Amino acid sequence: MKRPFIILISLLSFPYSFCAAQEALNIKKASGKIIIDAIMNEPDWENAAVAENFWQFFPSDSVPAQADTEVRLVYDEDYLYVLAKMHNLGERSYVTPSLRRDFRGEANDVFSIVLDTYTDKNNAFLFGVNPFGVQREGLIANGGSLASPSTFSMGWDNVWYSEAKIYDDFWMVEMAIPLKTLRYKPKSPAWNINFYRFDSEYAEQSTWTRIPRNQFIINLAFTKELIWDEPLDQSKKNISLIPYGIYRNSKDFEQDTPTNNDFDFGLDTKIGLGPAMTLDLTVNPDFSQVEVDQQVTNLDRFEIFFPERRQFFLENADLFANFGIDGTRPFFSRRIGVSVDASTGQNLQNRIYGGFRLNGKLNQNLRIGLLDAQLEENKTIQLPSTNYFVAALQQRILSRSYVGAFFINKQAFTDSVGSDFTLSPSQYNRTLGLDINLASNDNTWNSKFFYHQSFDENNSTSEFATGGFINYNSYRWESNFTLQSIGSGYNPEVGFVRRRNIFQANPEVWLNMYPKKGSIQRHGPGISADWVGNNRDFSDLDWNFGINYRLNFKNTAILNFSALRQYTYLLNPFDPSGLNTLPLDSGSDYTISYLKADFRSDARKKLSYNLSTRLGEYFNGNLYNIGGTITYRYQPLGFASLNFAYNRIRLPEGFNDSDLLLIGTRFDFTFTKNFFLTTFVQLNSQIENLNINTRLQWRFKPVSDIFLVYTDNYFAQSLSDRGGLLFPDIRVPRQRAIVLKLNYWLNL
Repeated sequence: MKRPFIILISLLSFPYSFCAAQEALNIKKASGKIIIDAIMNEPDWENAAVAENFWQFFPSDSVPAQADTEVRLVYDEDYLYVLAKMHNLGERSYVTPSLRRDFRGEANDVFSIVLDTYTDKNNAFLFGVNPFGVQREGLIANGGSLASPSTFSMGWDNVWYSEAKIYDDFWMVEMAIPLKTLRYKPKSPAWNINFYRFDSEYAEQSTWTRIPRNQFIINLAFTKELIWDEPLDQSKKNISLIPYGIYRNSKDFEQDTPTNNDFDFGLDTKIGLGPAMTLDLTVNPDFSQVEVDQQVTNLDRFEIFFPERRQFFLENADLFANFGIDGTRPFFSRRIGVSVDASTGQNLQNRIYGGFRLNGKLNQNLRIGLLDAQLEENKTIQLPSTNYFVAALQQRILSRSYVGAFFINKQAFTDSVGSDFTLSPSQYNRTLGLDINLASNDNTWNSKFFYHQSFDENNSTSEFATGGFINYNSYRWESNFTLQSIGSGYNPEVGFVRRRNIFQANPEVWLNMYPKKGSIQRHGPGISADWVGNNRDFSDLDWNFGINYRLNFKNTAILNFSALRQYTYLLNPFDPSGLNTLPLDSGSDYTISYLKADFRSDARKKLSYNLSTRLGEYFNGNLYNIGGTITYRYQPLGFASLNFAYNRIRLPEGFNDSDLLLIGTRFDFTFTKNFFLTTFVQLNSQIENLNINTRLQWRFKPVSDIFLVYTDNYFAQSLSDRGGLLFPDIRVPRQRAIVLKLNYWLNL
């Protein structure tokens, strides 16, 4: 009788004892040397405090993790050391997309540590390692609370060390993170910290701090304290030199120019100005190691946003790039160094003479960023030498909110191409503005309000953009309301603005339901709407109304589908066939209905896929679309994927039908953790182009690489007068280039 009674009392008391789990982790200074070998054989690890009793985040958030995790931390004068032990429930295998650094994906196995070193719950560092010893690091911004690419950026690279080992019923990782690579306030008694783990075997995501599953797993509102036994002093000097040398062989067949052979070199310098500020200097930077953009079929009337991929612009990118809202950004770094040839629509690289970038914390609450770059003239497109200057400030208010201000100046330094290098005061474009970001402590409420003004020689009376959003995110309900007004004269030339002279309102509401049994983790209906009107008389320009449903499965699969009604008023002629042939008249309008659906399969499988489709009316005709990605993972060496998009457009007599095909393959081979081969092949019928891009990379030491890049473009000829299926004609090349580049990271 006594034993069952004791068991009953233990079960009843379990929830209360679990809720009383540790709220902080103490860290002590190591008394001996720590060897990074993923073996827990140093006495300091036995004496270190343990972070354990992880909570499940996915598929549930109200139960302990099935497979527990133990984490220990110690430090010395130079490094923060982390040791994590990931328990299993028996023998198993692990999932990784490849051996390439900076991997992503919810279906992979990984352990990650999040360090909010300034305890502002807005910005943090993230370091992660998978069972195969592959590293990833990144920066978290916006409190980790927004679904935005700049919220979690993995473009930040630095030197740190780790090792991982797989044992019979657990795997272990050991890290050494140099303190000089982190930014923190000296003498601070505590940091904010969290740990999380993705487990492919049980389709489980778990965290040390309990996080509601309606939030993001990197949300900084949910952290605990890391308490130092001795507050850290200022870190040692951190100066890194990153020189590069490059040889380039290129040929432009379209312009029939001679083959170009040239050698170039440049230098990037990173200087740590104390533990809180970084100065980046660059002289003659080059971006030849960057992969090509993934092409898309553009059936839109507006410019397509492609993300920034260049390393120089990625660190602390949120400080510069998060002003405004999606579709109305006053600063877009791809405007610097990449210009468009108006005659061909091709992107051309503008050489950057040099530049600097200063960013960091002036104090606990004030963050600052300065960026300046000087570009050479481009005689091909009649672009004078131009200077780009950006200043940004973020002042923290309350616990998780801040006010931001910026100033952007684009200034020509020559009156005409080929003239002397002198200031041209009449050729400028400037933008300044103010953003207010407010977030509740538990991130249930999140909002932004902004006002921006642009200035140029036209001196329009409507050079403004204003608006914002309010997000509400509870366990059952998600809602978002976005509102903005964009003046007809608003012209931030260093920004990205899809539309001007509009007033836009965009409400969205979702209901979430969480079944206790079955294969569905979360599901629920939603209603979305988007209205765009003329900014002067509020007449309709565009609107759509959608009834939606989404399902998230416990095996990580996702299914979404929608029924939509849409209205479009054309301000300019537009060819819906996508072939730039016979357009619809300006002033005409169209009301249509269509269906959309997309499905992402279980990415833990070796063969996975994403599919999307659209079916229904399209302007004055009909459109059927199917697209997606099919990926086969040959673990752990890499993967092969097929990307495709087919648009079947049928228009009434007098207009052009079209069959637009975009198909591409990607082969990613990671022979080791330091030797990679990536090949893209993209065939686009809309622009009749075949692109081949192959990049071989050898990382011969941390953050030091040799790149060999081959790029080729050919004309692709249509097989039908509809601009439909096509084949490449390798006898008609367009451009070709071979690049060999060496960059070396030297710490002083």
